[in-house]
Amino acid sequence: MKTLLRSLLLVLAGASTLPAEEVAFGILGTDASSALKQNWNPFLEDMSKATGLEVKGFFATDYAGLVEAMRFNKIQVAWLGAKAAIESVDRADGEVFAQFIDQAGRTGYTSVIITHRDSRLQTIEDMFTHAKELSFGIGDPQSTSGTMVPTCELFAPRGLDVRQVFRITRSSTHGGNLLAVINKQVDVATNYSVGLEKMKLANPEAYAQVRVLWTSQPIPSDPIVWRRDLADATKKQIRDFLFSYGKDEREKAVLARLQQISGFRPSDNRQLISVRQTAITLEKFKVKSDSDLSPTERSTRLEALARREAELTKAAR
Repeated sequence: MKTLLRSLLLVLAGASTLPAEEVAFGILGTDASSALKQNWNPFLEDMSKATGLEVKGFFATDYAGLVEAMRFNKIQVAWLGAKAAIESVDRADGEVFAQFIDQAGRTGYTSVIITHRDSRLQTIEDMFTHAKELSFGIGDPQSTSGTMVPTCELFAPRGLDVRQVFRITRSSTHGGNLLAVINKQVDVATNYSVGLEKMKLANPEAYAQVRVLWTSQPIPSDPIVWRRDLADATKKQIRDFLFSYGKDEREKAVLARLQQISGFRPSDNRQLISVRQTAITLEKFKVKSDSDLSPTERSTRLEALARREAELTKAAR
């Protein structure tokens, strides 16, 4: 009996010292700054303390790396752009559960095309007129505001392939493209309103060097995605932390250093519908301009896209 009791006490003692469940939080390095981890660590540390989970940052240089990391369960939660979130939902067992709110209370942002203040380019039409003389900075291939939206709203309607329009086209992060324009390393580049607002607050002199040539239609704010197979108890811990974070001045300052945000609100996969619709619109442009397709093949593909579009419209109601 005493032996059994000692064994039970040892088991209980061992259980009390079990390591906390580890959760990897995926973060894209959109800013060309060595301070990325310094900005994120206070948030991740607060998340660990509040939830009892061991939350570790997983920093990737592109969205594809984050999607693949979620697919193979190297990360369980991630802050993603909408296009990458679609990839995560469709291919990596992901699920949208939150969306960030900016400091003005908005749940949306815009894609922009920027140039240097000293540039001869005054309008977006000037950019197209002189395109063959210009270097262009495009975003990550999985970036909603850096690639997909400007391609769909600006280039595809003109029947243009963004990779063939300019003298040189190079791909970089938002932060990299912003600095490249300020330093006159590229003539024009894609970016997003959030990055410009951060630059305006952090470095007004640098911000003053930028001219915006074009602004997109509103894009839903970035979603937070987790793996659907996370334990319900773990999901609750994460959800409770996010939706209560940012109430005191210290927490507000932590969030401001991330993306000039004020907090988070609940969301779900329906947030991605408008971006899926944009992707279909872009695919339609590609199909219509593909000279290698026969009339029958083109018609078949367009019909399939129309069906998908109708399904999304129904789901959005």
